Amino acid sequence: MSTHTEFLAGERPEDVLFFLHEDAVSNPGALAEYADAVGDGHVLVLPGDDGRSAFQSATGIDPMALAQEAMDTEGDVHDDLTGGACPAAGEGETHGTRFVFAFAEEQNEDVGGIYADGDVIHAYAVCECGQRYSDKWVAGETDD
Repeated sequence: MSTHTEFLAGERPEDVLFFLHEDAVSNPGALAEYADAVGDGHVLVLPGDDGRSAFQSATGIDPMALAQEAMDTEGDVHDDLTGGACPAAGEGETHGTRFVFAFAEEQNEDVGGIYADGDVIHAYAVCECGQRYSDKWVAGETDD
């Protein structure tokens, strides 16, 4: 099982995951040793602090600042964390996702809501248009 699959299942709560679109990376070949190639980009799953630092180095965006900015705008991040549907896109428009940063929060019945149902994936996306948006769901559950 890949680290990507383990993360999506909620089995890596100490790690962070990030997706980088191929157009957002100047040298995608440099990621080959560390990342899983997916569709139109790369996914990296790294230990918390190392992952946050690597995301910031790769994108120039502080992941915690991204989370603060993105949480004000709900959107639809794909269940596999490799893209999303930008809430700023007009009807019939398609916007590409440049980056996704995600972490899992372990189940916490005291908090209630979806946090009582299992580990929660928090995902923050940056669209090619600049829009930043967020999504969250219980790990292992999909919209399908």
